[in-house]
Amino acid sequence: MDNAHTKTVEEVLGFFGVNESTGLSCEQLRKNRDKWGPNELPAEEGKSLWELVLEQFEDLLVRILLLAACISFTLAWFEEGEGTITAFVEPFVILLILIANAIVGVWQERNAENAIEALKEYEPEMGKVYRQDKKSVQRVKARDIVPGDIVEVAVGDKVPADIRLTSIRSTTLRVDQSILTGESVSVLKHTDPVPDPRAVNQDKKNMLFSGTNIAAGRAIGVVVATGVQTEIGKIRDEMASTDPERTPLQQKLDQFGEQLSKAGTSPLICVAVWAINVGHFNDPVHGGSWLRGAVYYFKIAVALAVAAIPEGLPAVITTCLALGTRRMARKNAIVRSLPSVETLGCTSVICSDKTGTLTTNQMSVCRMFVVDNVSGDHCTMNEFTVTGSTYAPEGEVYKDGSLVKSSQYEGLVELASICALCNDSSLDYNEGKGVYEKVGEATETALCCLVEKMNAFDTDLRGLSPVERATACCSVIKQLMRKELTLEFSRDRKSMSVFCSSNKLTRSSTGAKMFIKGAPESVLERCNYIRVSGSARVPLTPSVREQLLTTVREWGSGRDTLRCLAMATRDMPPDIHSLNLENSAAFANYESDLTFVGCVGMLDPPRKEVLGAVRMCRQAGIRVIMITGDNKGTALSICRRVGIITEQEEQQEGAGVSGGLTGREFDELPPHLQRQACRTVRCFARVEPAHKSRIVEYLQSLSDITAM
Repeated sequence: MDNAHTKTVEEVLGFFGVNESTGLSCEQLRKNRDKWGPNELPAEEGKSLWELVLEQFEDLLVRILLLAACISFTLAWFEEGEGTITAFVEPFVILLILIANAIVGVWQERNAENAIEALKEYEPEMGKVYRQDKKSVQRVKARDIVPGDIVEVAVGDKVPADIRLTSIRSTTLRVDQSILTGESVSVLKHTDPVPDPRAVNQDKKNMLFSGTNIAAGRAIGVVVATGVQTEIGKIRDEMASTDPERTPLQQKLDQFGEQLSKAGTSPLICVAVWAINVGHFNDPVHGGSWLRGAVYYFKIAVALAVAAIPEGLPAVITTCLALGTRRMARKNAIVRSLPSVETLGCTSVICSDKTGTLTTNQMSVCRMFVVDNVSGDHCTMNEFTVTGSTYAPEGEVYKDGSLVKSSQYEGLVELASICALCNDSSLDYNEGKGVYEKVGEATETALCCLVEKMNAFDTDLRGLSPVERATACCSVIKQLMRKELTLEFSRDRKSMSVFCSSNKLTRSSTGAKMFIKGAPESVLERCNYIRVSGSARVPLTPSVREQLLTTVREWGSGRDTLRCLAMATRDMPPDIHSLNLENSAAFANYESDLTFVGCVGMLDPPRKEVLGAVRMCRQAGIRVIMITGDNKGTALSICRRVGIITEQEEQQEGAGVSGGLTGREFDELPPHLQRQACRTVRCFARVEPAHKSRIVEYLQSLSDITAM
């Protein structure tokens, strides 16, 4: 179904003639399966080993060498005297070189096919569907799901097909679709139509895409695309249909081979050498036989023609490229195709993704603030920076460039308590990989990691194993406060909260409390008080609220473009038994009369080595372009942080370097301006795979050697 995101739920269900509660009938299932086939990416029709071997001899230079080997073998066959055996050395060496190159070529081809097959790893094995033959939800193989099937998904599930959401059975639904769109954080979904038929995948908030993961919530939807018709299936088709460009070295070798094979070059050598020696055909050394002399000098002429062909050239090239591959392997760069080593040496443009390539793909809190004092209509804030760029609980807290202990600030103690308790995710140490990983939502995991870095209760961390260290500080807070219930995040109030009771009397908890986190604008709107110096609270005036929002806006729109979350409490919450958890519309009332505690700013930070790598590229004359599916503000901020866009370039008016373009903006340009944009723009955001292919094609048309 085309443009399912623009249709209402009723229109989509009507198109497939299906009811959300019962699903497809057996007859509908059979017809849809016959029409659309199995829900799987078809295996690439790989070439047979014999076909791959023959392909290696289609290169012009290789054919010339093969001809040279045949001629050398023929001459050796008619050799007389003591040199008969040694005459066969040259043709056998040439053949060995050709065989070695054929083996390398076949191995490279196999790797290219494996790259396409790797997309199948994102295919789920099972799915949950409603069908009329059974009254309850049933688990079926993902390959048996067809368009029109009613599918249920829940937290932890991998989406089995492209699905149009029909109903969300939890307060919210969040999806991690970074493998498809490159977005750093999970995306909030809804069921309302998206009226824009040209919307990119990132804007189709009512769609679930095959291979993505459900981060939170539960929902029902109708399958609108399966197999190669899914978004990830389209990527597979593009990869399979892409013909790789000949590398600069391969083009030079082709030209060299054409020069060697030009009509007349080798025959002229033969004829010239043969004709020069016509007068020696009757020499006594040939027994006075003119014919024997003619044959002798013909052998010499052919041998000279063969000698003009560089039989060892392929071996030398292969050896040099292999040595380059080994050097790159020592620096953790794995090369699957030998010619790509030479291409990297000629590269003039590098197109790079953002999430997980330039960045760690691990959200990290880098800034936070609490209020120190309020005087009239003005407040003084304590601002802190936090080091560390991964989920590893390793980092320090700084204030004005000086290292500080979080326990010295009452406001940070309470902030840490909110981060630990108003949280459904956790940090985990993967012993097999030896790294810290998220369990749950990336944003919440970043808060868990922040708590571990802050160590607000001065927990003794010495001697702890990595597994114990992952949750040491959060565990201390959870021993002090017990979570009773959670009011899940919703789109209307843009916040979530937890109701907690105190196990022990502490500096930051006295009796029952509600802890709230969410969008600063929404949370501050419901705050009547502000925490000062960590313990006292004073009324929150409109001017102070605006001052806090101004700081948040600066963080969200400045150089770093941080994702900001406000933290608040309700010191005197309603009785827990009076809360109606079935009515999510009432959650905003429960989260009222709040006390603002502080704010944190986070981002998907750049990898430590990227800044130096980009600097080296600039020094080598290589232009680096970011092409990402993430939003434009975030993409530009990373470009500035890693040096893809410099301060001098930002000051160049009209250069088109600093502003960046979205996929939609790129589409709206006429072809000649698209081509010009590829020459000047350093950041393309909110793009789809088709945009990436087009950008690379434009760059190649500009004679740029492009790596991606």
